[in-house]
Amino acid sequence: MAVELCLLLLLLCGSTVSEVQPLHKPPPGTLDFGFVPAKTYDTNAYHEPGPIGILFRLVHSFLYLVQPNSFPQDLIKKLTQQKFGNVQGDYQKAIYYEIGFIVSAALGLLFVLLLPLVGLCFCMCRCCDNCGGEMHQRQKKNADCRRGCFATFLFVASLIISIGVLCAYAANQHLTSQVRGAKNLVHSNFKDLRIFLNDTPGQIDYLVSQYNTTKNKALSDLNNVGPLLGSRVQERFAKEVRPALDAALTMAGAIRETKEALENVSVSVEVLQEGTERLHSNLTDVKIHLSNTLSDSACSAAQAASTCNIIRNSLNQLNINANFSGLPGVSEQLAKVNDILKIDLSSLVQKGYAAFNDTPDLVLNQTRNILSDIKNLLDLIGSNITSFTQMLPVQKVLSDLTIYLTQSEAYVQDHFPLVEQYDFYRWLGCLILCCMVILILVFYYLGLLCGTCGYDKHASPTTRGCISNTGGNFLMAGVGFSFLFSWVLMITVVITFVTGGNVEKLVCEPFEDRTLFKVLDTPYLLNRHWRNYLSAIVLKNPDINLTFEKVYSDCKENKGIYTTLHLENLFNINEFLNISMYTEDVSLKIEHINVNLSNIVLLDEIGKRNLLDFSSSGIDGINFAAYLTEINKSITKVDLLSFANDLEARADQLPKGALENALKGHANSIRMIHNQQVVPLEQAMSTLNQSIRLLQRTSSEFMVKVRNVISAVDAAQFLISNDASLVIIQETKKYMDMIIGYFEQYVEWVKESITMEVAACKPIANVIDTAVDIFLCSYVIDSVNTFWFGLGGSSIFLIPAIICAVKLSKYYRRMDTEDVYDDSVEQW
Repeated sequence: MAVELCLLLLLLCGSTVSEVQPLHKPPPGTLDFGFVPAKTYDTNAYHEPGPIGILFRLVHSFLYLVQPNSFPQDLIKKLTQQKFGNVQGDYQKAIYYEIGFIVSAALGLLFVLLLPLVGLCFCMCRCCDNCGGEMHQRQKKNADCRRGCFATFLFVASLIISIGVLCAYAANQHLTSQVRGAKNLVHSNFKDLRIFLNDTPGQIDYLVSQYNTTKNKALSDLNNVGPLLGSRVQERFAKEVRPALDAALTMAGAIRETKEALENVSVSVEVLQEGTERLHSNLTDVKIHLSNTLSDSACSAAQAASTCNIIRNSLNQLNINANFSGLPGVSEQLAKVNDILKIDLSSLVQKGYAAFNDTPDLVLNQTRNILSDIKNLLDLIGSNITSFTQMLPVQKVLSDLTIYLTQSEAYVQDHFPLVEQYDFYRWLGCLILCCMVILILVFYYLGLLCGTCGYDKHASPTTRGCISNTGGNFLMAGVGFSFLFSWVLMITVVITFVTGGNVEKLVCEPFEDRTLFKVLDTPYLLNRHWRNYLSAIVLKNPDINLTFEKVYSDCKENKGIYTTLHLENLFNINEFLNISMYTEDVSLKIEHINVNLSNIVLLDEIGKRNLLDFSSSGIDGINFAAYLTEINKSITKVDLLSFANDLEARADQLPKGALENALKGHANSIRMIHNQQVVPLEQAMSTLNQSIRLLQRTSSEFMVKVRNVISAVDAAQFLISNDASLVIIQETKKYMDMIIGYFEQYVEWVKESITMEVAACKPIANVIDTAVDIFLCSYVIDSVNTFWFGLGGSSIFLIPAIICAVKLSKYYRRMDTEDVYDDSVEQW
């Protein structure tokens, strides 16, 4: 019935799993489904025996010496299949395997038969005053040495017997204490099974509820279809659109720069023309004044004549060098550019940017109806999962199994006192056996104590004291009880040895190394018509490779029962809930998304006409050579500062007087002209130089650049108008893959959860370990084997103890007669 529960529970788990191979790999994001709720099992299926474990290991070593052969798989299989004995060598193999136990048991039975018989003969012999029964002791020279040796040997034998009986007693107490404690272990296993039953529905509900995580994520992405799908479509076109719009925006800036350059040229030329005229007039005045000064009679003097001639010859350098009056104007080009700038090309380009950036909103507005259908489909999937879970009679099966489990637990609790009662009888019987040995030991120890303490070496055998004589009587009493109890002890040892030893070798050791499972997994072993017994019972199909060993191993690893029992062979998940059917519906809905981007206009005809007008504005018709020719000239033929300095230096060569002062005045006037007129003209010429060179550099490229910009814009517009449908289909498929990927993640997560977490069957392995490994092997068999090991050792050492006690009692008991001079060998 427990198997039926597991099957039905895992049916529900499996109902959320699709076996269809994922169509879209890999999912773009990872969903967090959390952790499947699972409680911790209380049972720790491991037993540590404590200090007595040393004795257990010692017994295991002894059993290995008795039975070193490997587990007889072939014999067990034949015995199970009732084919044992069909082959002549089977009995020989069985005897060979059991030879250690057979020999040991034979020796034990020989002990049982012979020791009582020897005791009987010994008693009868002593009653006839033979075998040491005659109360006469012949004195020998080595009597003290013999007495000491016998006492030592008896003490050692008694000590070994004491150790053996202590081992037996410890094993007896250990078994009783473990049986009493087994009640908690049994309760723990039942509790874990109850947790297993009660926790599984919650795990199933959790798996089903996590569909909402998938649905919510899908709905979130559907609600954000604009930023997600629209942005993807936008990014696909952005590789062409953005560079084209950027180039157009750059061209708008170039138009403004061209206007500024033309204005600079126009203003600079006007300034230069006016300034050079004024400069020419001032320089002419300076030359006239210098000529008048040089006409002075002072220049006729011998000392000044040469200097004045030099100055007079340099006056021709005070003249204008550059002529800006003949430069052509740029007013026509400037007027055209101003007309072009009346249309704000930047604003037109920004409208193209805005239209292109509105793609996500455009996608969102055009997909509202389809998204509503997809949301309804997701709700339908969730409703189907919920309704399917409600159709399965999980609660009924759980209730039935819970009742069955409760009844089983009640049965165990009701009968456990009976087990404890029987265990008490066993404990009492084993205690009586131990007491038998202890009684013998008491007599031996008292005999040794009284004999040793009461012995007087000066007293003759006939005059020995009462204490010494009592010691000898105790020893003989121990011998008597040894003969009486030894056969009972050995029979117990033989029975427990054969039983416990074989169970250890044939059950416990094969269970530990899992050889026992391999035997159980032998084809046609438990049923001649079934190849695999377990799969025939659980899955109703004996051909499925479901083995005891694999089930036990998986449960030990706490795997889910769905994987452990291979329930995928019993249930076709697609028949219960075909996730692929729903994903196909979702795919069809998403494929119906059709976004129209034809309304996006990157640059209208006005903007393109504006660009073409700019390219034909006539800037390339400006006579740049004429401008550059004049710009490359200096304002004046000579540097006025250098001329003024040279004039002042020559004035210093003249004699002091009015001529010198006049020439220095003219030098200062020239400096003033340079600072006030030449420097501004040079600045204007520099501005003209920069502007004209900018116009020269760009004018040759305007036509090509404008054509390239218009071509790029037209190409991007063509891409949007004609290839948008293909791009939208491709990006919609990627978007669909992302949505479907969430469902596939959910399916894979459910599969993994069912495999490793849902209905983890650790309690089943714990029950097996508790029943076999802990209770049978660790509690019972180890204790039983230790009991017969200690009791058997004690029984064997009773033989040397009997011999030593009989010999030693002769030296402690009071004799009737004595012969102090006879050294012959003592006769029994």
